[in-house]
Amino acid sequence: MIKFENVGLRYGMGPEVLRDVSFSIPKQSFQFLTGPSGAGKTTLLRLLFMSLRPTRGLITIFDKDMATIKPEELPLLRRRVGVVFQDFRLLDHMTIYENVGLPLRVRGKEESSYQHDVLELLKWVGLGERIHALPPVLSGGEKQRVAIARALIDQPEILLADEPTGNVDTPMARRLLRLFLELNRLGTAVVIATHDLGLMDQVEARRMILSNGQLEIYE
Repeated sequence: MIKFENVGLRYGMGPEVLRDVSFSIPKQSFQFLTGPSGAGKTTLLRLLFMSLRPTRGLITIFDKDMATIKPEELPLLRRRVGVVFQDFRLLDHMTIYENVGLPLRVRGKEESSYQHDVLELLKWVGLGERIHALPPVLSGGEKQRVAIARALIDQPEILLADEPTGNVDTPMARRLLRLFLELNRLGTAVVIATHDLGLMDQVEARRMILSNGQLEIYE
């Protein structure tokens, strides 16, 4: 589904942030991406989301060479990728219900076709009682859960999550992990970038460890 071959990336004239990174993400796979702060985890996720292009090497996403993807093709391809970055990117003037349904609404879907799914997802992440709340009144952990629900509403082929349990307590972290595992069982490939060793120890899954811009994989 996604393949990196000898990928390198540098910002401007600086040193390479990623060096000779090669791996593949098969359909329906589950993996953790870990490593020290500044190792390049977020950069790697942004490459997977097609919001950065590599300085060198080959990236194949959904059978397309990233170097040949035209700008007008990107929105359609990105719909197949659910993404939760650390800055949440929620719209403050919309309720959390509206934020979660937004990806479908902008595509012209009738609210009646997705209302049930939005309510069920918000219930699952523990926010079923707060559907009319606006993001500014939410805690960091609550915003994180809204962002996760929004990333899942479109049933993506792959989910990228950058520290998705970083702002929640341990019981909620376990609950979110169960949600990711259930999503994976339903057919979505999952990549979770995390520092949380306790979280990783709960699941037997592939670990992709980034250090000094290079990647090691433990199956």
